[in-house]
Amino acid sequence: MHTPSSRPAGDLPGLPFHDRPDAPLLVGFSGGLDSTVLLHALSSDAAVRARGLRAVHIHHGLQADADRWSAHCEGACQSLDIALDTIRVVVRAEGSGTEAAARDARHAAFAGLMARGEVLVLGHHRDDQAETFLLRALRGSGVNGLASIRRWRGFGPGRLWRPLLDTSRETLLAYATAHGLDWIEDPSNTDCSFDRNFLRQQVLPLLRSRWPHAESAFARSATLCGEAQQLLEEEDAAALAASTGESPRVLSRAALRTLPDARRARVLRRWIAGLKLPPLPAHGVARIEADLLHARPDASARFQWNDAVIRAWRDGLYAGRVQGEVPLGWTAAWDGGEPLKLPHGELTLEGAPLLPSPGLVTTRRGGERITLPGRTHSHSLKHLLPDLGVPPWQRDGLPLLKNTDGAVLAVADLAYAAEFAAWLDLHGARLRWLPTDH
Repeated sequence: MHTPSSRPAGDLPGLPFHDRPDAPLLVGFSGGLDSTVLLHALSSDAAVRARGLRAVHIHHGLQADADRWSAHCEGACQSLDIALDTIRVVVRAEGSGTEAAARDARHAAFAGLMARGEVLVLGHHRDDQAETFLLRALRGSGVNGLASIRRWRGFGPGRLWRPLLDTSRETLLAYATAHGLDWIEDPSNTDCSFDRNFLRQQVLPLLRSRWPHAESAFARSATLCGEAQQLLEEEDAAALAASTGESPRVLSRAALRTLPDARRARVLRRWIAGLKLPPLPAHGVARIEADLLHARPDASARFQWNDAVIRAWRDGLYAGRVQGEVPLGWTAAWDGGEPLKLPHGELTLEGAPLLPSPGLVTTRRGGERITLPGRTHSHSLKHLLPDLGVPPWQRDGLPLLKNTDGAVLAVADLAYAAEFAAWLDLHGARLRWLPTDH
């Protein structure tokens, strides 16, 4: 615990809250210097309190004094008359390291507590920005990585705001001293086995001895990279939109091939991120370029990582989660009254209470045929599905609605038999097939 002596408030430096949002705020409160100053400064603003101000403390359980820290945060919030939620999390450092695992657990807890439209406020400051910039540079990051910590971004059901990114730790210390604030000193911050602490304790002091404004320069470079990143992302978004067909999960290979290599790599990564799939690994773009982008239209080219996969078929690149095999012989009776859960999705009847008569829903077994409206002969599904643009790996999982005699009435919501199509038109009804993921 650190308790500074007070000094006259006339020496108080200002804090940059010029972009304060017109929304309720949730402050991530660790009890350290930065979050203590942040919470105190925000609580001093009557307009902020009127819109809504509360705090959350994450109990990681990683330090022997974790319980004492929680008690300190509760006392600090009581003294400021601010509601505090304390959330205990379990940190599982499996491959990513303790720091990353703690951050992930913390962010998940924040997102789970936030109300819609609320703004999460964190106390990252200019020195944190400089350290992050150096860490990213040492990992060989490009512009996106070197942009480092963003002042604003979407988060959970609301947004995340870091108002102190332009403020030095020295300024925060002066504020805390001026107001006689108490804060926690985490002993792990001196452990130089952590990369960030090594930079903070060993590298940056040496740089400052030669270049006194080193942190400011690094933070400024991060800001410039952020501005460049924003311009690049606007162009990335336009290129992605021009390459996307009717489904956001499918990109045109012909359109992608018209892009410069660097732009195409950015578009691919943006596409995967937008689909909420695991980030492409370091070699992912190279594999897509080599194995999928120029594959034959009828090839079964694919690239898989974690539980995600990208496949090439005809002109498209298709992205989705890896799905298991459809159970052989799957069948369910269905009258249309309730949505029907299938192994890979859900089938719903819309616009009518029930089917004209109960039927069976199955998946393909081979040899099925259907007579389409306006046709006098039946079509084999083996030939119909490619004509409908259904990729090979999706065909076996499509639901087939059959009557009790085994005749195919519908292929998902893609094709209807003549008699069933007439009934749907008469009742203003339709089937809707919602696949889980492709």
